[in-house]
Amino acid sequence: MPLPTTTDAIVIAKTGDLEVIEKRTIPFPKPAPGSIVIKLTLKYQVEYLGVNFIDVYYRKGLYPYKEFPAILGKETAGTIVALPTDEAVLRDETFKKNGFKVGGKVAADFLGTHATYISVPWKFVYPVPESVSTRIAAAGLLQALTAYTFFEEAYKVKKDDKILVHTVAGGLGLLMAQLGRARGAVVIGTTSTPEKASLAKENGAAHVILYKDEDTVARVLDITNGEGVEGVFDGVGKDTFDNNFKLIKRKGTIVSLGNASGPVEPFSPLRLVDKNVRLLRPTMTNYVYTPEEAYHYGKEVFKLIGDGVLKINVWKEYPFTAEGVKQAQSDLVGGKTTGKLIVKVD
Repeated sequence: MPLPTTTDAIVIAKTGDLEVIEKRTIPFPKPAPGSIVIKLTLKYQVEYLGVNFIDVYYRKGLYPYKEFPAILGKETAGTIVALPTDEAVLRDETFKKNGFKVGGKVAADFLGTHATYISVPWKFVYPVPESVSTRIAAAGLLQALTAYTFFEEAYKVKKDDKILVHTVAGGLGLLMAQLGRARGAVVIGTTSTPEKASLAKENGAAHVILYKDEDTVARVLDITNGEGVEGVFDGVGKDTFDNNFKLIKRKGTIVSLGNASGPVEPFSPLRLVDKNVRLLRPTMTNYVYTPEEAYHYGKEVFKLIGDGVLKINVWKEYPFTAEGVKQAQSDLVGGKTTGKLIVKVD
C-alpha cells in the first residue's frame, strides 16, 4: 500500500505544562531503509498508545527533545504496513528471528510515536504473539519490560527475597508485585489508600504500607525482623530516597527508577559505605540496547503476558485528542490511578 504523506500526532511546540499539548496533522517523512512503518488506526481495528511518566518528563523538559515541534510518547502497538528495504537488515539473523511481516501485530518502544503512522528502526519493534492483543501490548510493553529487566539485571529477585516496591499499586508496581510473587519473593509495597492496598495484595504484595498513615521505615523493619530488605525499587525519587538507606539490608540494592516526587538531590558516594549498599539508576532501554537483547527480553515478556503470569491492569482509556492526552497525564501525576493508562486511536 502507498504510504501517507501526513500523520495525525500529539505534539508540543515547546516544553511546559499541560496546555502545550496539541494534536496536529504533520508531514510523514520518508522512512529510513532500516525502519518498520506501523499503522496505528485501521478501519476495523483500533490500536493503542501507552501513557507513561517519561512522557511527562519530556513534556516538562526534564529530559530534552532535540527539536520542536516534537511528537510525544514512546509506547505504541499497531500493525506493520511496510518492512525495511535495507538488504543488510533483511539478512540480519535477529531480524529474521522476529518474524516481522506486513499485517503482523507489533509494539514499539521509540520516542516520538504517538501518531497514526510511525516509522521506527526495527530493533525497537517487538512482535506481538496471537495470544496478546494490541491493546494489552500497548499497555504492557514498557512496564513489563522494565519490571522483568530490572528484576533480572538491576537486582536479581530470587525465592525468599524480601523486596520493597514504592507506589506498588501503579502500573509498574503491580507488575513487580506479580513477578515477585511468581519468583517466590516476599513483596512489600507502599501506597496511599486502603483501596489501592487491596489491589496490590490481589496482585501479589504480601504486605502493603499506607505511607500517609504509617512509618514506612518502622513497618519494613518490623516485617523483616530488623534486617531490612534485599532490594528496593523506588519510582518516587526525592521524597523516599533518604529513607531507603534506613530500611535496606546490609549489602542490599537500591534501584532508583523514577522521579514522581522530583529528582534525587546530589549526594556523596560515602553514603553507601555504612551498609555496603549498591545503588543503581538504570533505564530499561540500556537493558534492551542490542537487537539480541530486545529480542530475548521481548520474547520472555510477551510469553509471561500470554501465559497469564503477568496480568496487565488497564485503569482507563482516553481519546486520541489533545484534551484526552492532557487528562491522561494529569491523572497519571495526580496519584488517582491504579494500573495502566492508554489512549485509543480510532
